[in-house]
This record gives sequence, C-alpha cells and structure tokens, in this order.
Amino acid sequence: MTTPDDAESAEIPPRPALTPAAERALAEAADRRAAIDAKAAEISAARERQGRGGLEPVRYDDWEVKGIAVDF
Repeated sequence: MTTPDDAESAEIPPRPALTPAAERALAEAADRRAAIDAKAAEISAARERQGRGGLEPVRYDDWEVKGIAVDF
C-alpha cells in the first residue's frame, strides 16, 4: 500500500513518442469534437419561431396546452 509520501517520491516515467498514425487519429478526433461543438452552438443559438413563451414544460414532465395538462 502506498502512502502520500511514497506517491510524491515516485517519479512518473516519460511517455513514449506517439506514432504518426496516433497523432493523425488525435487530430481527426479534435476536428470531430470541434465540428460537434460548432453544430451544438449553432443549434442553441437558433430561436424558436411561434413557440410558446415561458419555461419549457417538458422539464417538469408535463405539458399544458389551452389549460389542459398532460403528463408524460
């Protein structure tokens, strides 16, 4: 069992260099994450047209239209 003193005194070995294929895969994954984040920002920036006002009732697991409430 290690103690905090043992953890501080133990050195972490350096990581080996990445292969070109691994570097390419990491770059592609970063590009995909950036594209997903850009699409999410675009969707969240879009405004709803002719939507109901106020808080979204779905967050409370019910929906009300013209005074009639429906539970999901």
